[in-house]
Formats: sequence, C-alpha cells, structure tokens
Amino acid sequence: MSSCLFFRRSLFLLMGCLCVTPWLHAQREKFPPEILEVVEKSWPEAQKTNTGLRYIIERAGSGARPNNGETVAVLYTGRLLSGEVFDQTTDKDKPFTFRVGREQVIKGWDQILPLMQLGEKRLVIIPPELAYGTRGQAPKIPRNAALVFTIELLDIKP
Repeated sequence: MSSCLFFRRSLFLLMGCLCVTPWLHAQREKFPPEILEVVEKSWPEAQKTNTGLRYIIERAGSGARPNNGETVAVLYTGRLLSGEVFDQTTDKDKPFTFRVGREQVIKGWDQILPLMQLGEKRLVIIPPELAYGTRGQAPKIPRNAALVFTIELLDIKP
C-alpha cells in the first residue's frame, strides 16, 4: 500500500516538473520569437542575464561596480534592431549621468549597470518589456521595440 502511494506521489511530482519547466523557460525569455531570431542571428556570442538581457563585453573594465543609489557617468549610443541610431551621448566632457536603481532610466539599464565594472564597455540588447514596452517613445522608438546600446561606464560616485 505504501509503495503505491509513493509511486503516485512520485508520478505527481514528475508531472508537475514537466508542466512547470516550459513555463519557467517562458518566464526567463523576454524577447518575442520574431525578435529573438534576429538577436540570436546578429549576436550569437551574446551572454544572457537571468532577467533576459543579452550583452557582449567589448572592453573589460576593472575595479568597482555601481550599487543602487550611486551616480554613474556613461557614454552610450542607442540603436533600433535595424541599426538606426535614436539617441547618443558620446562626448567624454559631457557624459550622461543618473542614479542607478532609481527608475531614472529604462529597466534594462538599471539591471545591466550594476553588472559592469568601471571602464567597461558593453553592447547590450534589451527586450521590449525592459525598455519602453508597448508604449514606445514616439517618434523615434516604436512600440515593442528591442533596443541595442553600446554603453561605456566612465565614473561612479556615491
């Protein structure tokens, strides 16, 4: 009798795992299938974070990583998947500054900057829901657009 109960519980647990596994994968993948295909073809060597961001370290940094609440200075170029530039700050004398983790920028930036080291330069591919989502940022960024940034971390201040 107890071996039958054990078998039923084991079968129930196995079925639960099989049903949950695809759901967990779907939770981690933030790119819609048609965009994911372009991203994986264009940047096959990109690493993936647990939140769905993709990135390539173009130049390694050294030293500190920014913490939430700290102010960072960055240079960046933002592009659509088509390659069209929609925004950029490239003058080292006038970098873009903001406080990390304070929702002053899109979610993808608040998630990737704490992973970067001072002096590091990354190519970052951000899924729509971690960028501007369904609202877009008219007229330059359409709805549900994946964004590609080159970000260079120049400075970190408390």
